Amino acid sequence: MIRSKIAGIGYYVPERVVKNEELTQLMDTTDEWIQERTGIQERHYGRKHEETTTTMAAVATRIACERAGISPEDIDFIIFATLSPDYYFPGCGVLVQRELGIAHKEVGALDVRNQCSGFVYALSIADQFVRTGTYKNILVIGSEMHSMGLDFSTRGRNVTVIFGDGAGAAIVQPSSDPARGILSTKLHADGTFAEKLSFINPGCHGGYHAKKQGEEADFGYPPVNTYGEIFFTPKMMQEGQYYPNMEGQFVFKMAVQKFPEVIHEALEAAGLQASDIDMLIPHQANLRISQFVQKRLGLRDDQVWNNIQRLGNTTAASVPIALCEAWEAGKIKDGDLVCLAAFGSGFTWASALMRW
Repeated sequence: MIRSKIAGIGYYVPERVVKNEELTQLMDTTDEWIQERTGIQERHYGRKHEETTTTMAAVATRIACERAGISPEDIDFIIFATLSPDYYFPGCGVLVQRELGIAHKEVGALDVRNQCSGFVYALSIADQFVRTGTYKNILVIGSEMHSMGLDFSTRGRNVTVIFGDGAGAAIVQPSSDPARGILSTKLHADGTFAEKLSFINPGCHGGYHAKKQGEEADFGYPPVNTYGEIFFTPKMMQEGQYYPNMEGQFVFKMAVQKFPEVIHEALEAAGLQASDIDMLIPHQANLRISQFVQKRLGLRDDQVWNNIQRLGNTTAASVPIALCEAWEAGKIKDGDLVCLAAFGSGFTWASALMRW
């Protein structure tokens, strides 16, 4: 049976480091408040008008290609996960193809909009393509440039203090070793509470979802012209609705429930248990969530990789960045059982279990 493996991995974070103290100059918050609730001490921001979600992804990709022993020319499919694309459309998949200088190859490019769980979803898709023999060198990317779209006022502090910029990339190939590769992936979603963690505007919903649920339609409804809804309305501008919003406590409760569930599901599919895990790479949503999951699974500190203290939450990029860091640090070795897990907006959650 053909399996897929991560043959090469790379990451990139911008040079600029933004410590909590810098944010306290922009909004009513403190270093203690941020660390107590998130565990974050600092994060990285890209250079405005010089770096983008795509350019960061290209840097990470070149590193991953070199480590996989291939060149960008060898890539035969691209899967790009992000919630912060360069453009509303087209997606970043075609942009990174161009940035890498391989547009002439006309390889397919797929964009994944699953936010924090985007990379694991993308990895699962790549796994299926490799298992069926469709592609042999799939580029899987998670990249985010959050700093260009955050509310740096007190109004937006609950969200803004969490996020950072960065990119991670992996080359997924067929494995000739039956003892190595991706063992299982598990994907889930529940859209019941979609607005609890969301970026409502701009959008073409015209308040539909709020009206349907019997709530006050405060998303910019009714339409502002006779031809239908436009992307921005005066109400959106006045109330800052073009920034992301999150009900933190609700998201926390869902995350600590779904993280362990989807990890155990992947383990059961492979006939393994939590004690077999050599390294757990959780999505870096909140240090408290990671610590809770670690305790539930009975794992030691050296079995879980956390970097949210230094990088913040890089959403779709957090899993590949953390995976690459752990591997570079020598914490992941050949034959190790590695578990990736993520939970995010949607809600969506996912896991992947692999033998490195």
